Amino acid sequence: MSRLIVVSNRVPLPDKKGVPPAGGMAIALKAVLKKEHGFWMGCSKQVVAEDATRELTPLQDDGINYQLVNLSQKDVDEYYEGFANRVLWPIFHGRPDLAEYSEARSAGYHRVNTRFAELLKPLLRDEDVIWVNDYHLIPLAEELRKLGCSNRIGFFLHIPWPPADIFSTVPKCNTLLRALSFCNLVGFHTDFDLSNFLECLDREEQGKRVEEGFYQAYQNEFRCGVFPISIDTAEFESLAENAALNARVQETYPRIAGYDIAIGVDRLDYSKGIEKRIVAFRDFLRNYSDRVDKTLLLQITPESRASIPAYRAVQKDVAELVGRVNGEFGTIDSVPVHYINKSVGQSELAGLYRKARIGLVTPLRDGMNLVAKEYVASQDPLDPGVLILSRFSGAARKLDAAMLVNPYDTEEMARTMEKALVLRVEDRIDRWRAIMTILREHDVHKWCSDFLSSLNRH
Repeated sequence: MSRLIVVSNRVPLPDKKGVPPAGGMAIALKAVLKKEHGFWMGCSKQVVAEDATRELTPLQDDGINYQLVNLSQKDVDEYYEGFANRVLWPIFHGRPDLAEYSEARSAGYHRVNTRFAELLKPLLRDEDVIWVNDYHLIPLAEELRKLGCSNRIGFFLHIPWPPADIFSTVPKCNTLLRALSFCNLVGFHTDFDLSNFLECLDREEQGKRVEEGFYQAYQNEFRCGVFPISIDTAEFESLAENAALNARVQETYPRIAGYDIAIGVDRLDYSKGIEKRIVAFRDFLRNYSDRVDKTLLLQITPESRASIPAYRAVQKDVAELVGRVNGEFGTIDSVPVHYINKSVGQSELAGLYRKARIGLVTPLRDGMNLVAKEYVASQDPLDPGVLILSRFSGAARKLDAAMLVNPYDTEEMARTMEKALVLRVEDRIDRWRAIMTILREHDVHKWCSDFLSSLNRH
C-alpha cells in the first residue's frame, strides 16, 4: 500500500499552549495523511549543537506521524534565514535589490537539503509518494534521486515564480531549475507562475515541451501544472457565523460600532505593501473628509523574521506611518488606524472579517494570498463587505469579481475604498456570490486532491 510522505520546512505542530496552528493546507494534508498512513517530515523547533547527532526525532500528534529534523544554529543562519529568506524570498517576490547572497548561505541551503534526503531515504517504501513543499526544499528531489530514490516526487511552490530576468539574479540559478527537473510534477499557483518558470527554462536553453503539460529539461521529463491553493471555505463560513459567541469578539464589537471598518491582515513583510496601504488610507481620509471619524483601518500585522534587516526596516517604516496618519486625523477620543503587532485567533479573526466593510488585500507581490479568500468566506450573505484586491496577488487570477487595484497607485486605492463604501448592497451581494461560487467549488481539499491525482497519474 502506498503512503503519502509530506515534506516541508515547518510542520503544523501545536504551540506551547497546545493550540494547533491555523492553516487550511495543514487541515487538508492531515486528513490525507490519516487516510494513507504516511508521515510529515520537517524541521523541529529545537536548535542543537553543531556536533550533535543528526537523527530524526519521531513524534505523533492528533493521529499524524511526524519525523522532525534538528538544525544547528549554523543551519538556521545559512539555510533558513540565509539563502531561503535573504536570497530566494526577496528575488522570487521581485526584490533582487534586497537579496544578500553569499557562498556560505548557498552551501548551507544545499547542505540541509542533502541532510533531509539522507534522513528520508531509509524510511521510504517503494510505493510511497513524496510531496515536497516550497522554496526551502527546491533541491530535495535531485538529492533523493542521487541516493537512488525512484519514488514519485511532487513539488509545490507556495510563493510566486519570478520572470526570467529577475530569476537570473540568483547566482547559479540553473542549479535550482535542474533540481526541479528531477520531480515528476511541479505545481504552481497561477498560469503566470508556470509561464515564468518555462521562460526560465527557455532562457537556459533547456526547456522543451513534449506534449500538453509535459516538459523535458536537463535530460529529465516531468510534468508542470497550475493548482491554486485555497482555504477550508466551509470552516471559515462556520467560524464567521459563530463569531458573535466569541468572548473577544463580544468585547471588540461595541468599541468599533458605528465605524466603517477596512481590515488588513498580513505578516510584517516588504512584499505585503503595508506602507502603500497606509498611505492610500491617508489619501482616502484627505480626499473624503466626511469619512474622518467614521472609518477605521484595522491593520493586523504579526512580526516575522525580525533578525533580518529588511524586516526591521519595514517594521520601523510602518510604525512611523501609522503614527503620522493618527497624528494628522486622530482625536482625543479615537485614532483612524488601529495597528496590532501580534497574531489573532481564527475565530476572532473571522468575526473581525465579518464586521469589516472592506477587505484590503494589497500585496506588491504574492503567490496566492489566502486572506482574500478568508475575508470573503466570512461575510454575511445578506450584507457582505467588498474585497479590494491587488492585481499582483495570485488570488486575482480567479477572483476577478473583487475590486482589483494597482497597489503602487495609492490614489487609485483611495478612490476604490470610496467606491466600495458607496456600492449598493445588490452589487455587493453579486460580487460576493461570484467569489463564493469559486471558493466553495475549489476549497483546500479540492486543491490537495487535484495535486495528488495529477501526481499519481504521471
